Amino acid sequence: MKIHEYQGKELFRTYGVPVPRGIPAFSVDEAVAAARQLGGPVWVVKAQIHAGGRGKGGGVKLARSIEDVEKLAGQILGMQLVTHQTGPDGQKVRRLLIEEGADIAKELYVGMVVDRGAQRVTLMASSEGGMDIEEVAASHPEKIHKVAIDPVAGLTDAQADDVARKIGVPPASVPQARAVFRNLYRCFDETDASLAEINPLILTGDGKVVALDAKLNFDSNALFRHPDIVAMRDLDEEDANEIEASKFDLSYISLDGNIGCLVNGAGLAMATMDTIKLFGAEPANFLDVGGGATTEKVTEAFKIMLRNPKVKGILVNIFGGIMRCDTIANGIVAAAKETHLAVPLVVRMKGTNEEQGRQILKDSGLPIISADNMADAAQKIVAAVAGR
Repeated sequence: MKIHEYQGKELFRTYGVPVPRGIPAFSVDEAVAAARQLGGPVWVVKAQIHAGGRGKGGGVKLARSIEDVEKLAGQILGMQLVTHQTGPDGQKVRRLLIEEGADIAKELYVGMVVDRGAQRVTLMASSEGGMDIEEVAASHPEKIHKVAIDPVAGLTDAQADDVARKIGVPPASVPQARAVFRNLYRCFDETDASLAEINPLILTGDGKVVALDAKLNFDSNALFRHPDIVAMRDLDEEDANEIEASKFDLSYISLDGNIGCLVNGAGLAMATMDTIKLFGAEPANFLDVGGGATTEKVTEAFKIMLRNPKVKGILVNIFGGIMRCDTIANGIVAAAKETHLAVPLVVRMKGTNEEQGRQILKDSGLPIISADNMADAAQKIVAAVAGR
C-alpha cells in the first residue's frame, strides 16, 4: 500500500524527521488559503499522486505570489500527469500539497528498504539527491552507500555518522543527519513499511537537515496492525479492478497483454504467464484465486478479467491440490454463462477430482478448449486469440 507525500510527511513529523511546513489542498481555493496560512514569499505547489518523477512531468511548480499559487493550482489540479512511473496514460491529479519554500544548499538521498539477500532492513544513502536512485546505481554505483541494520541493535550512532560523512554531510550537521537516519529507521520498523525514501534530503543554507520529500510503502500483510495507515488509502490512485478483486480475496494485477489468466497459486501463475510469453503472446493480468476458491469466487474473477477491453482470450490453469478441479469446473461453467463469454477459453486442470472436472466442462455444452499440460494450454490460447 502507498500513501501520498503529505501523508508521509505527517508520519515523519510524528517520528521526529524534520519536514517543511505544508498543507494539503483539494481545490484552488484551498490552495490559496493554504498559502496565506503558511505565509512567506515563496511556495511550492506539488501534485499528489502515487508516482515519482512529478517534477519532470510538470507536477511541481514554484510560486512567488498568491496569484501564482492560484494559477498553478488551477493548472495542476485535474491534469493527467505523466511520469516514468505512471505509464503513458498518466494519473489524474486530485490533491495538492502547498509547501513553504526551502533554502536548498545541497540535495542528498536516503532510503530504507528490505534487502532480501541480507535478510535485513538496509539503509541506502547517496550524495546524488534529486535523481532517481536507479539512475545513480547505473551511472555512479560507487556513490551509493549501504548499511545492513542489525534488528536487535538497530541503526547505531557510528553507522549513521559514517554514512552521513560518506554522502557529504558537513561535520556540524552530522548530529542532525544521525537523528534523521535513526528516526527514519524507527518509522520504517514501527509502521511495517516496505519502503521509506527521502529524495531529496536537503542541507539548508544554515546547515539544517530536512526531508523535502517523503515516499512510504507498506507491507499489506501487516496493515491489520495499522488502521491509522489504512485510513490514508486513496482508492483513486489504485486500479479499480485490483480494488474489486481484493474484496473477494483475489490476488489480481493488471498487465498490458490480451490473454487473461486464472490460476491457483502465485508460483503457477508466474509460470503460466512466462509460458504465454514463450509462445509469442502477452498476459493481460496476474490472477491467483488461491487454494479455497468457490464457484462465486471464480465467477467474480471472470468478471474482473473481462472488464479489461484488451482481453481477447482466457487461459485457466489449475492444479488441484487443496483446490478441487470439479469445484473450479463448476465455477468456470457458471462464470462463462453469467458473463456471456464471447472470447476463446482454454482450460487445463490437473489433480484432485480432475476427471469429474473435465466431465463437467464437457457436459456444459460450452465451447471450452481442453488442454493436457501447460505448454499445450498456452499454445492453444495463443492460436485461438490469433484466429488460427
